[in-house]
Amino acid sequence: MQKNDTAVVEITDIGVNGEGIGKVDGYTLFVKDAVIGDLAEVKVVKAKKNYGYARLVQVIRPSEDRVQPRCPYARKCGGCQIQEMSYEKQLAFKEQKVRGNLERLGGFDRELLNQIMDPVIGMKEPFGYRNKAQFPFGTDREGNPITGFYAGRTHDIIPNTDCALGLPVNREILEIILDFMKTEHIAAYDEKTGKGLIRHVLIRSGFTTKEILVCFVINGDRIPHVDRLIRRLTEIDGMTSITISPNTKQTNVIMGERCEVLWGQGYITDYIGKIRYQISPLSFYQVNPVQTEKLYELALEYADLKGGETVWDLYCGIGTISLFLAQKAGQVYGVEIVPQAIEDARKNAEINGIKNARFYVGKAEEVLPRFPEKRADVIVVDPPRKGCDRTLLETILEMQPEKVVYVSCDPATLARDLKVLCGGGYELKKVRAVDMFPMTVHVETVVLLSHKSPDSV
Repeated sequence: MQKNDTAVVEITDIGVNGEGIGKVDGYTLFVKDAVIGDLAEVKVVKAKKNYGYARLVQVIRPSEDRVQPRCPYARKCGGCQIQEMSYEKQLAFKEQKVRGNLERLGGFDRELLNQIMDPVIGMKEPFGYRNKAQFPFGTDREGNPITGFYAGRTHDIIPNTDCALGLPVNREILEIILDFMKTEHIAAYDEKTGKGLIRHVLIRSGFTTKEILVCFVINGDRIPHVDRLIRRLTEIDGMTSITISPNTKQTNVIMGERCEVLWGQGYITDYIGKIRYQISPLSFYQVNPVQTEKLYELALEYADLKGGETVWDLYCGIGTISLFLAQKAGQVYGVEIVPQAIEDARKNAEINGIKNARFYVGKAEEVLPRFPEKRADVIVVDPPRKGCDRTLLETILEMQPEKVVYVSCDPATLARDLKVLCGGGYELKKVRAVDMFPMTVHVETVVLLSHKSPDSV
């Protein structure tokens, strides 16, 4: 097939990015917004030798798993990839995504996975779950300020102040900001020219405390007439922190390197279980607190701590998992490369009265060798999407903890890293996916590895 060809195709599979997959005379097409079971008319937008990418023109016969999306911008917006798929089918897709990567990339036996994989943990209400959102600002053709989310694979803003995955208060905040910009003639940032002031607005909310943080990312060092804006925002119940983060670089990085408090304090607080966390604009904190508690409880269950263990938490962020583990461990050590995150982790330990958790700044693969005994009963890793550094995996194998609990946000790099660890003396004991990001293709996974006994090696 060639670009701009049209065809009628039945969707028989789902790709890792949530796109429907079908074949026309043996030629594979990946179709965004199509659902397994759809019979659809599509138009080829990119053609390669053996496969191509197509745009959904119309659904001729809808799948039984197709649903009406809650958000009218679901197809245009890049935030949700699979909102038109029933939630039950989404969960099945994510569980299979984890399983498929473990089989194909990790080389793990299908029968073994059937025995050790528990069903994916979903949500009762898979909307309104995000406690954090970053909204880019721009200008429409009439010169009015707009905000929303980028269209898929572009920096074109789809105007929308009422995201179905966020909280209702976000809309109120954004409408106040847009009205202020229009009234006071405050320009939105233009990526092409580098001019304009308001780049992004970050909103964070405490689900338990109901505290709200608003951070303006600006192309400058101040917002004209900001007192008028603050006066309106502070009328919202729960408003706790209003800050700015100057970012004058022409870059895709959203946040600046520092934050300045305009009103209130520089952070909000919230709870996961019984642990209270202090969250600043630059803090890493899971965006779905309901599922985060389930995720950490699962990690704690897999660690099976009895009270005297030494635990290392690598890629610890602001200490979210570390402090959870410290409730049951003898001693917890957290390692994180971001200095601000370690500062937050130490504060979080202090405000919770936790004495058995220590935190260190640096790359885990460089910090661990500095400890002469390098002893660990359990090592917990929660790396970014790129997975663990190979040197770190080798360090784990050298330390030979009894258990490794791996918390992953990417099934492909998880499978790659598990293959290394299981090739070095560990065996896969438990696997379970947790749906942290409903309506998207992303999924978290918790894995338990156990060191093989000498007799089993």
